[in-house]
Amino acid sequence: MTLSPQLDQPARTRSAPAASVAGGLALVVGVMLAAANLRPAVTSLAAVLSEVRDTLGVSAAWTSAVTAIPTLCFGLVGMLAPWFSRRYGARAVISGALVLITAGLALRVVDGPLVLVAGTFLACAAIAVCNVLIPVVVKDSFPAGKVGAVTGAYSAALSAGGAVAAAFTAPLEELVGGWRGAVGMWALLGVLALICWRLAGRGPAPSEAVVADSAPRRSLLRSPLAWAVTVFFGFQSLVAYTVMGWLPEILRDTAGVSATTAGQLLAIVMVLGVPVSMIVPPLAARARSQSAWAMSMALSGFVGFAGLLFAPATATGLWILLIGIGMGVFPLALTLITLRARTGQETARLSAMAQSLGYLIAAVGPFAVGILHGLTGGWTVPLTLVLVVLAAQIALGHVAGRPRYV
Repeated sequence: MTLSPQLDQPARTRSAPAASVAGGLALVVGVMLAAANLRPAVTSLAAVLSEVRDTLGVSAAWTSAVTAIPTLCFGLVGMLAPWFSRRYGARAVISGALVLITAGLALRVVDGPLVLVAGTFLACAAIAVCNVLIPVVVKDSFPAGKVGAVTGAYSAALSAGGAVAAAFTAPLEELVGGWRGAVGMWALLGVLALICWRLAGRGPAPSEAVVADSAPRRSLLRSPLAWAVTVFFGFQSLVAYTVMGWLPEILRDTAGVSATTAGQLLAIVMVLGVPVSMIVPPLAARARSQSAWAMSMALSGFVGFAGLLFAPATATGLWILLIGIGMGVFPLALTLITLRARTGQETARLSAMAQSLGYLIAAVGPFAVGILHGLTGGWTVPLTLVLVVLAAQIALGHVAGRPRYV
């Protein structure tokens, strides 16, 4: 009888690592499913934007405003994410955000233009909170050696979610009898993500001190490197959300493809981000400098957009391939945020700055592209604007990728 506790103890000791591994895997799945919900709100609407505009009878300015809502929300609401996390805990806040994403996606298809705007704003505001807090949870829940891999999985799921919504929304429109059912159906993905995120709560618990610490420190607004990372993040987001909001329209007008084909091409752009997300962050994290990675990926996007400007129908597939590779810079931008900070606390602060101010910068892109297209009646001026931004992104990538700390 006296041996029983001693025999039981090794069993409990052996089971602890297994439980930790299982909990870690559950959290990875929860992170990936949550990430898969962060782009369909944008790409599903973009795939049928012409049909939405015709059905609702809205102006070009209204359409431009709708395409700018995601990045505007990401910038403004993202600033509040650390406060929400301090008050309620990061995982609980993400859980609530997934509820709001689901509600917003369902709400926006039930009525007219104002309801669509309100639902899109609600969903994108919740996405903004997830944008900031999920990377912080990842950094604080996994060993340093696994953060790059988990960040890659997160980015891959994010790209995959956007790609699936872009590819299947237009075909679903024909099956369900209209764009409302096709766009609203993506709320079901939010339900699945919410269930899995709640189950993932049994995984390794993050330390809320990452966002809760309020000790006085030097403002990152005084750091030139923090600004380089922020503007780099903002410019890559500007290009990305211009692509997600307008690429199907650009392809339909310049290359003469159908709505379904345009949506599938957008999906290809998004899908290309999956392997890039799995490969680039771990490799870049091991390199002493990330400048070459950042500059080469921005250059790929530059060449792709130049092709769309000068020969859209000649080698459309090649331009899409190059733009897709360039879009893969997003996980690299997230990696730069973690590599340019010394501690988890600095990572959270730099993440909030880069994503909040960066997305405010990015909000200019989709809106400006839509307005310029409406004023000029073509795509030459809007695409030229994108090329200018990509040229600046190449220069910023050199600065942000150098091995220094904020």
